[in-house]
Amino acid sequence: MNNYRLLFSVFFLLIFACQETTPKEQRELISTDHKLEKPIGKTDSLYKTKKVYVPVYSDIYQRTRNERTLLTSTLSIHNTSETDTLYLSRIDYYNTEGKLVRKYIESTIFLTTFETLEYVVDEEDKTGGSGANFVIEWYGNEKLNPIFQAVMIGGLGNKSFSFTTEGVEIY
Repeated sequence: MNNYRLLFSVFFLLIFACQETTPKEQRELISTDHKLEKPIGKTDSLYKTKKVYVPVYSDIYQRTRNERTLLTSTLSIHNTSETDTLYLSRIDYYNTEGKLVRKYIESTIFLTTFETLEYVVDEEDKTGGSGANFVIEWYGNEKLNPIFQAVMIGGLGNKSFSFTTEGVEIY
C-alpha cells in the first residue's frame, strides 16, 4: 500500500511541478490587476511627471571580453508613500545599443501605498546585453519619492553573487 502512495505522490508532484508561468503571463497578470479604469489627468497641479533610468545587466564580462556570465535581473519599483498612489505610464526595456527591446505596460498602471512591483528579465534572455536599462515614466503627488532599483544575480561555478543599481532621474 505504501508503494502505491509513494508512486501517486511522485506522479502528482511531477504533474504540478512542471507547470510554470512564463514571464509574459506574469507581467500581464500584474499589469491587469493594476490597470486604471479611467486615467488620472496628469495636468492637475498636484501631480508631477518624471522619468527614471535604471541600469541593469543581462550579462557581465568574466576574465576576458569573450567570456560572459549571464544574469537574472529584477526591476523593483517601490511606492514609498503611506498616503498616495504612484502611477506608472511607461516601463520600457532597452538593450546595450539603446534599442527598445520590450514594453512592459501598454497603458497606465498604479501602485497603492507601500506597494512594490517587480519585473524579471530571465537569465536566458540575452536581448539586453551588458548595458541594458529600463526607462520608467511615472507621476503622482508632488510629495511622492518612489524607489527604482534593479537586482542582478548570477553564479560562477559553485559561487553565486548579486548586486544592485539605483535609478536616476532623466529629462
